[in-house]
Amino acid sequence: MFSERTAHWWKRCSLFVATQLALNQLSSPPLCYHQFSVLHITCISLTHPARVCSDIAQSPVPPEDTFSPAPFAEQHLMSQPAPSSSSTASRDPRTPSNTPHNSSWKAGLRPPPKDLRPQTEDVTATKGLEFEEMSLRRELLMGIFEAGFEKPSPIQEEAIPIALTKRDVLARAKNGTGKTAAFVIPSLQQIDIDKPKIQALLLVPTRELALQTSQVCKTLGKHMGLQVMVTTGGTTLKDDILRLSETVHVLVGTPGRILDLAGKGVADLSECPVFVMDEADKLLSPEFAPVMEQLLSFLPADRQVMLFSATFPMIVKDFKDKHMRSPYEINLMDELTLRGVTQYYAFVEERQKVHCLNTLFSKLQINQSIIFCNSTNRVELLAKKVTELGYSCFYSHAKMLQSHRNRVFHDFRNGVSRNLVCSDLLTRGIDIQAVNVVINFDFPKNSETYLHRIGRSGRFGHLGLAINLVTYEDRFNLYKIEQELGTEIQPIPQNIDRGLYTAPAPAPVPVQAQAQRTGPPAPPQIPQQLQYQPQPVYNGQIPMRPNGGLPPQAQPMRAQPAYRGGVPVGR
Repeated sequence: MFSERTAHWWKRCSLFVATQLALNQLSSPPLCYHQFSVLHITCISLTHPARVCSDIAQSPVPPEDTFSPAPFAEQHLMSQPAPSSSSTASRDPRTPSNTPHNSSWKAGLRPPPKDLRPQTEDVTATKGLEFEEMSLRRELLMGIFEAGFEKPSPIQEEAIPIALTKRDVLARAKNGTGKTAAFVIPSLQQIDIDKPKIQALLLVPTRELALQTSQVCKTLGKHMGLQVMVTTGGTTLKDDILRLSETVHVLVGTPGRILDLAGKGVADLSECPVFVMDEADKLLSPEFAPVMEQLLSFLPADRQVMLFSATFPMIVKDFKDKHMRSPYEINLMDELTLRGVTQYYAFVEERQKVHCLNTLFSKLQINQSIIFCNSTNRVELLAKKVTELGYSCFYSHAKMLQSHRNRVFHDFRNGVSRNLVCSDLLTRGIDIQAVNVVINFDFPKNSETYLHRIGRSGRFGHLGLAINLVTYEDRFNLYKIEQELGTEIQPIPQNIDRGLYTAPAPAPVPVQAQAQRTGPPAPPQIPQQLQYQPQPVYNGQIPMRPNGGLPPQAQPMRAQPAYRGGVPVGR
């Protein structure tokens, strides 16, 4: 009936159809009787058409309760779950998608240990929006949760959905409430990985803040396959040129270096749709204003502009009117100072400041502290004095070599030293969770600087302490800052309650309950806060606390100072 060639062709078709039908059934429930019969008949009909009628006649009729008059193909489609947009997004990382309701994809994530410290309403007073409800890519969500994020803070909850619509944003929020993630997340969401162009430009005023912001981008986007580059002054231009010859999706840097690279034609910003200014009030100050005007000329006209800061002077309004298109304004500054930071002042004479600082070190439970001075010379002198008193101390200021500044910043963040003396170089954006005490050794002259200084403690709604050493000449500045910020700086009491700036110890496990789980009762554990000793200098390598602080028992008293010629030693 059929030629040999035709039979061979039918046989090849049968193998293909049988394979496809079998594969389609792997993810479905087991074949019922009539489905198996149809699959069997389909394969046989392709190889031996003459047997089809006889096979059908000899096949037993399936029971009525298992038979449905619907065709097999229709039943097969009905048995398959509807395709979700998330499965498409997982195949194409450029396609935004809603995360499915089931959270099975979270099972393989490795988030850091949960931070159990109490938080203030600065970061907890949200409307209940979740990251999964923001239509973010799954790869980005994986980075968010692995970074330890659980729920968006108020500024993130307000800014991210608006920024995802590609509208200009002008956002004002307190220090330490999550502004960096509020602009990094929507910036990364808009990146097209397959496009080898700079697609997001993030500008910051200082080199340390640039390093920190680039690390946030890498952490949140580590599952996306994007390329992040950081460039600042103080480094060789040759390295930046070589790096920009490769693919860069996100460029983080300071204005001067970015303008230099763009002016030389090395950094192509002509197709960069996202432009972000962190600490915008500083970037728009007279120091940076001419550079910013030139830099904007390299960006496309239809760019999205986002400005974030804790303070917005009138110069920001001028920039908004000139360079932004109907920006969405967010102001979460119902009060200017952080609720978790307790502020005190102490009236002292200039010659008494070092003695007062020594007293504070001996009485306070300091995890890590930042001590601010008003000049670079005083930074170095004070750092030397502190180490001579026997306390571990690093220092940093703008006149140091960039490599030394980077080393100090990295080591202090990792808990190598307990104290850091610095100028206003580190007042903006620097996020070190272990810092719980800020000391203004020299009182600032304006409210803006004061606000940014004390914001280095009490990060992300945690508790912190700010102590100001005020001389007779500073009394007018103290009153002015209180009036401008609408806050009250109280006189320092004889004894400061540790509960104002340290997290309470975890509740001890009842002895009876512990005995039921582990057998004989173990000796009672002393809370870590009660083991604290006045902070001495470290000597050599030491173990680290999980939160980046220093274990008191790892620091012997009166070791060799960790100060030598401007570079910390004793690593």
